[in-house]
Amino acid sequence: QTQLVESGGGSVQAGDSLKLSCAASTRWFPNLFMGWFRQAPGKERQFVAAISWSGQTTYYADAVKGRFNISRDNARSTAYLQMNSLQPDDTALYFCSARQHFTPTYSTPTEWPDWGQGTQVTVAS
Repeated sequence: QTQLVESGGGSVQAGDSLKLSCAASTRWFPNLFMGWFRQAPGKERQFVAAISWSGQTTYYADAVKGRFNISRDNARSTAYLQMNSLQPDDTALYFCSARQHFTPTYSTPTEWPDWGQGTQVTVAS
């Protein structure tokens, strides 16, 4: 099982930016398909973004397309989520996730076996 540790969350104003990081404790990181999800209080966990092992292919939820950017640094075993133009609706606990291979059902949380503990993002209006 891959251990994932998120960081970079915080409290910001609407329109601000944040960059989340996800550090993975595995030498197989370059082979992993990585994802970000979020969960607001009382709501289900929601897909945000995913990235292929090479970083060449990315996937986004409609709600964040054009505002968020997912990337990775395989040499540092770290994935990132750059979040711009944040809005109060983006307030949630953000989770990093990992799986060994691409799946067309990547937006389904149960398809991801490995998860971090989450980092809180709060956006005030």
